[in-house]
Amino acid sequence: MTDFTMSTDAKGVATIVWDTQDKSMNVMNEQGFRDLDALIDEALADDAIKGVVITSGKEDSFAGGMDLNVIARMKESAGDNPAQGLMEGLMECHAVLRKIERAGMDDKNKGGKPIAAALPGTALGIGLEIPLCCHRIFCADNPKAKIGLPEILVGIFPGMGGTTRLVRKMGAMAASPLLLEGKLNDPKKAKMAGVVDEVVDDPVAAAKEWILSEPKIVKPWDEKGYKMPGGEPYHPAGFMTFVGASAMVNGKTQGVYPAAKALLSAVYEGAMVPFDTALRVEARWFTNVLLNPSSSNMIRSLFINKEALEKGAVRPADVPDQKVAKVGVLGAGMMGAGIALVSALAGIEVVLIDQKQEAADKGKDYTTAYMDKGIARKKATEEKKEKVLSLITATTDLEALKGCDLIVEAVFEDMGVKAEMTKKVEAIVGEDCIFATNTSTLPISELAKASVRPEQFIGIHFFSPVDKMLLVEIIKGAETGDRATAKALDYVRQIRKTPIVVNDARFFYANRCIIPYINEGIRMLKEGVTPALIENAAKLVGMPLGPLQLVDETSVDLGVKIAKATKAAMGDAYPDEAVDEVLFWMADEGRLGRKSNAGFYEYDEKGKRTGLWEGLAAQYPVADTQPDVIEVQHRLLFAQVLEAVRAIEEDVLMDIREGDVGAILGWGFAPWSGGPLSWLDMVGTPWAAETTNRLAETHGNRFKAPDLLEDMANKNQSFYGRFDPAKAA
Repeated sequence: MTDFTMSTDAKGVATIVWDTQDKSMNVMNEQGFRDLDALIDEALADDAIKGVVITSGKEDSFAGGMDLNVIARMKESAGDNPAQGLMEGLMECHAVLRKIERAGMDDKNKGGKPIAAALPGTALGIGLEIPLCCHRIFCADNPKAKIGLPEILVGIFPGMGGTTRLVRKMGAMAASPLLLEGKLNDPKKAKMAGVVDEVVDDPVAAAKEWILSEPKIVKPWDEKGYKMPGGEPYHPAGFMTFVGASAMVNGKTQGVYPAAKALLSAVYEGAMVPFDTALRVEARWFTNVLLNPSSSNMIRSLFINKEALEKGAVRPADVPDQKVAKVGVLGAGMMGAGIALVSALAGIEVVLIDQKQEAADKGKDYTTAYMDKGIARKKATEEKKEKVLSLITATTDLEALKGCDLIVEAVFEDMGVKAEMTKKVEAIVGEDCIFATNTSTLPISELAKASVRPEQFIGIHFFSPVDKMLLVEIIKGAETGDRATAKALDYVRQIRKTPIVVNDARFFYANRCIIPYINEGIRMLKEGVTPALIENAAKLVGMPLGPLQLVDETSVDLGVKIAKATKAAMGDAYPDEAVDEVLFWMADEGRLGRKSNAGFYEYDEKGKRTGLWEGLAAQYPVADTQPDVIEVQHRLLFAQVLEAVRAIEEDVLMDIREGDVGAILGWGFAPWSGGPLSWLDMVGTPWAAETTNRLAETHGNRFKAPDLLEDMANKNQSFYGRFDPAKAA
């Protein structure tokens, strides 16, 4: 069955309806392009048809973009010469869109039929690139609709003419937020920006009326004497635009995201040649990006694998739906308040418990402040605020937990306190209630010993701030059953987060990887490596925060607390004495991080960082000889990725996809790489084992390649070749 159908009304206006089968939103695939092309040919050849409206069969959206599964397969299906195969395939797609744009006109711009796009709502990616080919874009006045080109966020750029057309329509400066940041607008803002032409109540009717008015349909760039808004690159004004754009791209990406550089090159080079040549330039750079492992890794991790996990790829298959109706949140501090907020936003009834009513009310006030901010930004209403707040009961009375089918405990990180709360709550709630702890460091199997139903005890580890962080780490204890796992996964789906499921082990998965990253940065500081070199090396390799800044953000005293608890648990095997010296000294100095306006960084009275603290050099003098930036980066990266390998080796990670998705969403591991395991595949396991063993000779046994990595290196295996469950399926 085709996704595109066409009908013609009595006045001679044809309507092509895009309606992807079995999808809530239209997505484009290879067959879709062929079907659209055939209908355009039919409409242009029929003398009875005066013009065409392209619209959607979906009620409130036009299209969500290209099917990224198709893009992910493009390189594999491009033949023995992938570059040539990709380029030819892209140019075939460009020909279809250019046919829409020219609409039967001759070389002198005579003739042709008007083609309009009528968007009922959201239009993303190819869902905007097709309208940009049309002669006029009509969009419904739908404030929930999103209009834009977000491809850059998954490691590619608009490569079906969207880059070239948007720049020629708006100018490079005006188009840059949409292209380089993936900025999305509602219809009215899209019209103000010049992306769409009209915002109307009935876009199809308005489009038909426009077609019958016999409008001029030649695009500006097809007319003689066209000049690009803002100036071409060789014009003084245009030159300055591109100088600024280059600086902005490198400043934001640190040069590690190939799609951003390729996009800028496509715009710059395309602006100096005729339009059809510019499309070839765009296709060439898009081919370049598709052949770069960074883009395929980002698409795999941030779209395909992320979507699979959100749809229940690791959910126990034989457990019926475990949708949460009423959740009890124990502890109304920052974490508990955030958990209550996201639960209420998902329509779940919440009981927010704390020892004092004042504290419970303060936790509920977090939701009030969040909704007020949304109202101020016109993203929420008073009615929505009241509805969300009505779902939260803030109280000290544990009896209010009766009827809860899930408990999320977020009290003080102390085994005794948590055990006491577990016993008290289990005595009140029903026998079917699942009990989850939000601990970030304490072992789930140990905490479950306080439960009379350990098979219904599980860890649900949120990241702070809860409302902003996309990842939730679900931890199975030794006795955790399938229903508890399914309940946790279904709850995470309800609150619109991305879950990973791991087995119980010290620090679980995320913290076991990020703590060594922090510790390696602190070790280097103690060794005399310049703090600025440590921080900038991290950012230049794609980490969102340097290790020292990350300590400041999470707080020095938290690091001290984790260090003491870990040392008490590990005894003589504890490896981080050198790190503790620095952390404990900082704590004694009262430099606890951002929260105290003093840490590894200096802060002004408003809490804004003003630079690294100069007092560090007095305590830990800078060495005369500094390491190469590459060596610093390797130490920071391998500190993390080796833990990811060990997590697989020790069966903490049960699904390789969770290792990469969890790393990017949980602590921001170099998104350009696709995650730590994708990075190892990118550089190759033989090189990785050799390099990390060389680091071990100089910097210590913590860098010795795990047995799993050594084995894979000897066999020249990749992680996704050996472990990918998606391929096995």
